[in-house]
Amino acid sequence: MATPAFDTVELDQAASTQDEVRRRAGERPLLAVTGRQTEGRGRSGAVWDNAPAALAASLGVRLSWPSSAWPRTALIAGAAALRSLEEAPGAADGPGAADLSLKWPNDLMRGEDKLGGILTEAFGGLAVVGWGANLYWPDPPPGRGALFDEDPGPECAPELARRWAVLLLEFLAGGPADWPREEYRRRCSTLGQEITWSPGGAGRALDITQEGGLLVESPQGLITLTSGAVSEVRPSFRD
Repeated sequence: MATPAFDTVELDQAASTQDEVRRRAGERPLLAVTGRQTEGRGRSGAVWDNAPAALAASLGVRLSWPSSAWPRTALIAGAAALRSLEEAPGAADGPGAADLSLKWPNDLMRGEDKLGGILTEAFGGLAVVGWGANLYWPDPPPGRGALFDEDPGPECAPELARRWAVLLLEFLAGGPADWPREEYRRRCSTLGQEITWSPGGAGRALDITQEGGLLVESPQGLITLTSGAVSEVRPSFRD
């Protein structure tokens, strides 16, 4: 398969790579990447804190998919990001690459700590898929982690972003029915857990549906959670 063609903009600093892509987008896919993002945002408007060494990347692509299939781009981008991180030289020293996982619907984890997240936004026929990741953070706040145990240097962010963009475009080229669901399921740490979610709900996560939803066994029976209707999914800790 030929390497997908896309344009790249590398920025020393950006308010938001999502907004940079939206402003600059043409017909070809466009990747914007920076190591410092000053006004990054997460899903549901959450603020993303910058690690001392970080990656912020957004890829704009014009999708011909039905709009109902667009939400699964977040899961596809997560699978591409995890594969990109695992292939990075020197990544995840210590626990190792096997300690990296995906938390449904849009988080990348190292053990119990969040090291990155995915944000997808639609602007007409343009899908803008964003990926933020902590590359190095010697003293992170509780619940946060980073990919590297030593500073990987300034070239790491653009190299990772380009690898991610290639994989993401390859996944998207197959159409909505051909997304890497089995790969996502194998690496999804949410599956098998007792979880709670907002707005109020509780159950056991069983599977990822073909449409990208989370199949849950709840007191009301089997239900499917969709990322657009759920603001947060958390493990449920019981005595």
